[in-house]
Amino acid sequence: MITGAEALVRSLIAEGVDLVFGYPGGAIMPVYDKLYDYTSQLRHILVRHEQGAIHAAEGYARITNRPGVVIVTSGPGVANVITGLSDAMMDSTPVVVISGQVNSKFLGSDAFQETDVVGITQPITKWALQVRRAADIPAAVARAFYIASTGRPGPVVLDIAKDAQTGELEWKHEKLRFIRSYNPRPKISPADIVHAAHIINAAQRPMILAGHGVMISGAEKELLALAQKADIPVATTLLGLSTIPSDHPLNKGMLGMHGNIGPNFQTNKADVILAVGMRFDDRVTCDIDRYAPNATIIHIDIDSSEFNRNVRVDATIHGDARDALLALTPLIEPAKHTKWNEQFDRCNQVERDTVMRAELCHDGKITMGEVAASLAEATNNQAVLVTDVGQNQMMGARYFRYTMPRSIITSGGSGTMGFGLPAAIGAKMGAPERTVVYFGGDGGFQMTIEELGTIMQYGTAVKMVVLDNSYLGNVRQWQELFFNGRYSQTPPAQSRLCGRGQGIRHTRRTS
Repeated sequence: MITGAEALVRSLIAEGVDLVFGYPGGAIMPVYDKLYDYTSQLRHILVRHEQGAIHAAEGYARITNRPGVVIVTSGPGVANVITGLSDAMMDSTPVVVISGQVNSKFLGSDAFQETDVVGITQPITKWALQVRRAADIPAAVARAFYIASTGRPGPVVLDIAKDAQTGELEWKHEKLRFIRSYNPRPKISPADIVHAAHIINAAQRPMILAGHGVMISGAEKELLALAQKADIPVATTLLGLSTIPSDHPLNKGMLGMHGNIGPNFQTNKADVILAVGMRFDDRVTCDIDRYAPNATIIHIDIDSSEFNRNVRVDATIHGDARDALLALTPLIEPAKHTKWNEQFDRCNQVERDTVMRAELCHDGKITMGEVAASLAEATNNQAVLVTDVGQNQMMGARYFRYTMPRSIITSGGSGTMGFGLPAAIGAKMGAPERTVVYFGGDGGFQMTIEELGTIMQYGTAVKMVVLDNSYLGNVRQWQELFFNGRYSQTPPAQSRLCGRGQGIRHTRRTS
């Protein structure tokens, strides 16, 4: 017989967990006491704030494709991970959060540091459960990891009462392989594959939109094989960056309001769009009523709720992106779309000659775009870029270069400032062999600046670049464009900036 706390630790190890991020407190103390006995099997990273723990777990999950694990206490401890849960849910990131809770007999009494964890987290997680008995812990852990890591990944929460941690049970852990009514890997319809292939083979101006689902599925090679076979230009979403090498001739750049001219302009001229693992969010489509008016749209996604949610599509393939591309490619006829590809390239050349020249200006001040491009060059285009949110994020996305998959980690759907620094810590701990570069603004950097203590304690070799333009750059840029220059809480800079307000003050060129 062992305690529930020890059963939890053993169950985590049985699920293959070797690293957790957390912060102790009263309601989770029994678990931390047992962690003391398992330090050789389960490494605990003490962060400086619970928000840092969950963003670090996100970074770890995104680089390893394995669930990141967080352990926090009740009340304010678990409340501090809410932002990260929402972020992980929006970006389909597998995270398991384990929170302590007051003794079950005190539930509902407003006991010290009691919070309705399930009620708060249910809308922003794949699954949330309160555990009140020690005997239920192993099965709850197995279920949590299965749900978090299968299908469309996402965060789960286990809220464990203190008496469940101290109670005893006869421990036995079995990994979960099946949940009734939950179908994480749907069988793809052959008829849907044939229909999609027929549409693509008849296309004159086809285009592939590659999203985060390609990376989650590990379908980068399959995506490239299909694109090369039919000579189809590929554009990526923000989270789809690095699914195709930056220098590949079929890679036409990033979609969306901060993306490249070529793919955005050509979207409205395409006659067929194959969307793979992306959700047509508003930053990609902008005005839905005017989006891709001439295109027959095929949508591949493992989450059928995304079909026709934002954009009406003409054909769907419900299933894992890699499975779908493997089934589709043999039916695709070899083709050449030389003139169509050249149209993308001409648009992007115009952008390089105008917009990019301004964003990479050389009048003595260093621009954000120039820093991002120099970083990529210095790391031979093989580093992992971890950004914060704002102008630093968009300039990093536009000018960093990628040769390897899983080379960008950023907050997409939620746009969470403060994400970057702790996420870089998690990414480096998940892939210590890779160079990890944190690329942030002075605003987001200060939001989780306490995690410099975590870096110092563990000697985490994260390269950090902080772009100090003296104000919240994205907010100020929008105020300039849409609010008649009324710079509320974004005071004017002390020196003129170059490159559309995206320069960095107090910087000098160095070799």
